[in-house]
Amino acid sequence: MKTIQLNNGQVMPAFGLGTWKSDPGEVGRAVTEAIRVGYRHIDCAWIYGNEAEIGEALQVLFDAGEVTREELWITSKLWNDCHQPEDVEGALRGTLESLRLAYLDLYLVHWPVAHRKGVAVPTSGDEMLSLDKVPYAGTWAAMEDIADAGLARSIGVSNLSVAKLGAVLDGARIRPAVNQIELHPYLQQDDMLAFCAREGVTLTAYSPLGSRDRVAAMRLEDEPVLLEDPVLATVAAKHGVSPAQVLIAWALARGTSVIPKSANPERIRQNLDATEIELDADDMAEIAKLDRHRRYVDGTFWEIEGGPYKVDELWA
Repeated sequence: MKTIQLNNGQVMPAFGLGTWKSDPGEVGRAVTEAIRVGYRHIDCAWIYGNEAEIGEALQVLFDAGEVTREELWITSKLWNDCHQPEDVEGALRGTLESLRLAYLDLYLVHWPVAHRKGVAVPTSGDEMLSLDKVPYAGTWAAMEDIADAGLARSIGVSNLSVAKLGAVLDGARIRPAVNQIELHPYLQQDDMLAFCAREGVTLTAYSPLGSRDRVAAMRLEDEPVLLEDPVLATVAAKHGVSPAQVLIAWALARGTSVIPKSANPERIRQNLDATEIELDADDMAEIAKLDRHRRYVDGTFWEIEGGPYKVDELWA
């Protein structure tokens, strides 16, 4: 299994299982299957609504001696309604209780967006808080405190632009170890890749397969389907693999970590097999031509009438 050494010396498996969109009743089976076939990195978040089921699955595996806690890398994320500094530790402790863990390997600030406490999904602008009222720097300082306390061995961010990540780095006592962002050949984010390489921040690619199974409200009828791209089909045929496996191999070849989601046992195994695929320079050059700057998770859901967030500013 490929690994990445983070800027704090921790070693993270480069490949993992995403659990966004894994429904209750299936996510526990998916995590169990993934760990049994060799996955050691599980990506979670409070807002996914399935951490308790993941925790149950992990406990069964621990009790049976199939894997130890020390062999796993478990990530979770701070949700937007807990950005006030006094709420950060409590949010993390709630996640630890659900996951039945004493610590996380990595805890991320999920979005540069703040809500009123107790509002998971705002429906009006007055349920949201501007970053003037809840400065990201204060949230990050509280994240540093939980790292000091050993509740999270590494801390990081998610969905930050180059400028926003740079601002966190400039003021950080503990530098973010990871920025988890949408990355795939239609959204290659080369500027971010280069910036993070210079600054020693690891990138994790979410929605690496194009997130076709995301909720209908987030999809467009005529959106391009990444898995149906003819260039990817050609590269896949060359190697005798699937387009999904090419996408995973591409992410790893760029030096990023990658967390494809699946609840299908066969695809879980196929995704793991993709970590052994070696794309050549010609493959990488052809895939590099596919960039459309196309976000599948575009953040428009945070642009609510009367609220403080605009999509253009979110990614600026």
